[in-house]
Amino acid sequence: MNINASIIDQRVTGIIEEHPEWLPVGNDLNKKKSAAFVQLCISTCLEISMEDAADLITEGGNDAGVDGLHVGEVEDGEFLVTIFQGKYKVKDLSGEANFPENGVQKAVDTVQVLFDPYRKAALNKKIEPKIEEIRSLIRDAFIPNVRVILCNNGAKWTDQANNWIDEAKKDYGDKVDFVHFNHDTIVNILQRSKKVDTTLTLSGQAIVEDMNYMRVLVGRVSVHEIHRLFNDHGDKLLERNIRRYLGLHTNRVNTAIHETLCDQQRSDKFYFYNNGITVVCDKFDYNAFQKSDYKVQLKNMQVINGGQTCKTIQETLNSVLPGMAGESAYVMLRVYQLAETHKDFIQDITYATNSQNPVDLRDLRSNDQIQKQLEIGISDLGYTYKRQREEGGSGSSVITSSIVAESVLAIWRLRPHQAKFRRKEHFGKLYDDIFKNLNAAQALLAVLIFRTVENERKRPSSESPPAFLPYASHYISMLIGKKLLADMAVSVQEVSHRNFHDLYQRYTEKQTEYHEQAVNDLTDALKSCYGDREISLQQLSATFRRGDLLEMLGTHE
Repeated sequence: MNINASIIDQRVTGIIEEHPEWLPVGNDLNKKKSAAFVQLCISTCLEISMEDAADLITEGGNDAGVDGLHVGEVEDGEFLVTIFQGKYKVKDLSGEANFPENGVQKAVDTVQVLFDPYRKAALNKKIEPKIEEIRSLIRDAFIPNVRVILCNNGAKWTDQANNWIDEAKKDYGDKVDFVHFNHDTIVNILQRSKKVDTTLTLSGQAIVEDMNYMRVLVGRVSVHEIHRLFNDHGDKLLERNIRRYLGLHTNRVNTAIHETLCDQQRSDKFYFYNNGITVVCDKFDYNAFQKSDYKVQLKNMQVINGGQTCKTIQETLNSVLPGMAGESAYVMLRVYQLAETHKDFIQDITYATNSQNPVDLRDLRSNDQIQKQLEIGISDLGYTYKRQREEGGSGSSVITSSIVAESVLAIWRLRPHQAKFRRKEHFGKLYDDIFKNLNAAQALLAVLIFRTVENERKRPSSESPPAFLPYASHYISMLIGKKLLADMAVSVQEVSHRNFHDLYQRYTEKQTEYHEQAVNDLTDALKSCYGDREISLQQLSATFRRGDLLEMLGTHE
């Protein structure tokens, strides 16, 4: 029995026992274990809660071979689609069974079918709205980048299966990537919090300086040394890196790094093309009597910027024969020795050094005054506010900063389309629009409204819900918020801890009525846009994405 496979099997069993509502109905334990495993893979891979991961499960009849599906936001005319397909061995926990060849073949075929906006396919109700949303984006000239995550509690696929993938990539180029994800991957990610003490060999001379009770080292390191370091310690080195590479994220930056390393004519210039790697540690030591080529000992080393560079170096050098890549390539290294008391300062450095690429800024905003005030205020109202992703925790009493941002932007700021489709900007460009002058009662009320609307989307009470329901949660929430305020004769600015409980009680009493009215309003607005003709799911997806309905609903700013 493989230890890591056993650990994951225990987790899968725990999911089944603690949250049966997330899993397929019936008594088929094998089917439940398979679904729970895919859910665990989705949660770990995408770094989302298990509850959110459950919403991405699409397994069932007519699922096109897709067990889970996530559609990312549009950036620079492109968007990332992550497809999950899981194969779980219930009785075999040796960790040695290959991902089945027929599963790989099915995944290759799936990509061909799903991303043709004009191709008909029989799909179940869970996956069809998501597929049509993808196709709608493609028809609007946005380009999909597809990541197929093949998950199992065993080994990677066979060479024959790899040949099929290579053949498929000839058609797709770098737009489709197939990634193996298994029990070892999950355990490695869960162990990232372990401290890494290691030694790093520099090349050439280095600059070392003491500054304000902190120390700085700037030097040059061979890419082969980075390769060795990440093969030895893996993603534990990326605990504080806000991109949290996980070996899964691909973009143009990573492709350029790979190509430069493999180009014998350009690899010696890699140092000048790359922005370098930034490391923090509790302490570093070296032999000061040496003039160059220091061996630097680092305690609790963490890469806070350059994780993509490091992981791409590792993957590139692992995939080629020795001596075929990066032989004369070096990268700049910055090492900061900072005590744990400088944790806030580490956050600032992480933000500053990661500014070259758009990132999720939630963690970086977590220490500002607004977030701390919301934490106190929401606690006084009987709930727990999570400012950072690392804090974990789930349940009806837990409120995350990300769901506050999404709910407030949709409901009180009247921007439902931006709430759903510009999530990466919630803690960036849209941060002040969302959080300025926001109090705890306003934030909490918005979240509670949005939660009930989302629950209705996931488990409709009506036997024949409207076709637009999968796309409309943010709009419905906005309309309900307006109706509640009008019913109580208050403005959003007047919502506070003093009237929160009265407002929430009125909402719970009339939430079904409010929801029905909001659905009727949206139905009328769609009729104003399209008349009586039938509206396809692709058209619905595009309409809610663009915000065309705001003017029809009389809610545009």
